[in-house]
Amino acid sequence: MAKKKTKFVCQSCGYESAKWMGKCPSCGVWNQMTEEVEMVVPKGTRSTFQHTAAAPQKATPINSIETQDEPRVETELSELNRVLGGGIVPGSLVLIGGDPGIGKSTLLLQVSAMLATSGSKVLYISGEESVRQTKLRAERLDASSSNLYIYAETNLELINHTIDEVNPDFVIVDSIQTVHHPEVTSAPGSVTQVRESAAELMRIAKTKNIAIFLVGHVTKEGQIAGPRILEHMVDTVLYFEGERHHTYRILRSVKNRFGSTNEIAIFEMLQSGLKEVLNPSELFLQERSSGAAGSTVVASMEGTRPILVEIQALVTPSSFNYPKRMATGLDQNRVSLLMAVLEKRMGMLLQAQDAYIKVAGGVKLDEPAIDLAVLASIVSSYRDIAPNGFDCIIGEVGLTGEVRRVSRIEQRVQEAAKLGFKRAIVPKSNIGGWDFPEGIRVVGVETVNDALKEIFPQ
Repeated sequence: MAKKKTKFVCQSCGYESAKWMGKCPSCGVWNQMTEEVEMVVPKGTRSTFQHTAAAPQKATPINSIETQDEPRVETELSELNRVLGGGIVPGSLVLIGGDPGIGKSTLLLQVSAMLATSGSKVLYISGEESVRQTKLRAERLDASSSNLYIYAETNLELINHTIDEVNPDFVIVDSIQTVHHPEVTSAPGSVTQVRESAAELMRIAKTKNIAIFLVGHVTKEGQIAGPRILEHMVDTVLYFEGERHHTYRILRSVKNRFGSTNEIAIFEMLQSGLKEVLNPSELFLQERSSGAAGSTVVASMEGTRPILVEIQALVTPSSFNYPKRMATGLDQNRVSLLMAVLEKRMGMLLQAQDAYIKVAGGVKLDEPAIDLAVLASIVSSYRDIAPNGFDCIIGEVGLTGEVRRVSRIEQRVQEAAKLGFKRAIVPKSNIGGWDFPEGIRVVGVETVNDALKEIFPQ
């Protein structure tokens, strides 16, 4: 007979303890230790849910292993294919997280219908909606096919039986927090349940060569709910970003064993579902005000794709002893660092100025190549002088005021030239070794002072 064992598990990091504690000693979070009951099977007995163990494999010398390119299945959404690294890899486990209502279920139901229409058999497992509710959503999205199977269940044992019965090519589980292992007594969504359910689904994906998509809930901090090991177990982790009150959504890859990380795909939420945006640079710049002080354009690399985005700054005199520094879409510490460089190297008195910095369009930028554009937008607002509307500014700024080299400068300048920009301000160390695109003049600068003289000649 199996015996019950009581333990306390941190719902934030998965730390286990024999007794309750107010503060988790592993992650330091308060009031997250939850009591869970674990069934301990005595030695010599075997659980009814366990499958027959496979024959043990022998270690193989790496030189004798033959390799081949992973076959991929492409969807009709080219943006999703690029984020996944070129398409869906059979036998892979993909985790998609995002805020409630952001569009996770909508995207996966659309993709399911596309795969089913192309001849693949798809099993959509819903743990949050009934079969009729899923059908209503599918009718709104015009997602219908005889190869698309809908199954509303949360019991992992029954899910495993249905997968054996249907024998699908693709499986969608919406969501992993609702699925429960029948032999784990803790509540669905707990650390133990999420870990055990994901481990069983990973075994199914690898042994049966089925690509499985998992929908993951997120916490109020924006992280995938459940143990951090969940993100380590899967092959790919995708995050849906964007405001629910805006129409545009960003699908970002933060982990991918079969492709590049930090790739992004941009979709527009319509009544008929998500529509991919093929030219995001034009999207981010279409509402840009020409001749406005505090507005600059930078070519940022998102994975392998260059994207032109507008950076806006508003610098005003402060009425407080401690001026405000606020940033949206940027690291606030980076803004403070760049303002310190302006004060020390350029002699600008910004300690009595409030500074508000924003990346237009809702995208988040975190690479060093945006430094010079952020700095130029601050100077533009402080001096109340509008920069040239056809300038694209690229470069990393060091603490001594130098403009440092950035990666993939050729792709950045080509994207700027394609959208009609006439001049690119780039680090001087990036000049040479490549051909400039037609219609755009490339200017190299060594220091922040040189860059500001080019951007604001008066």
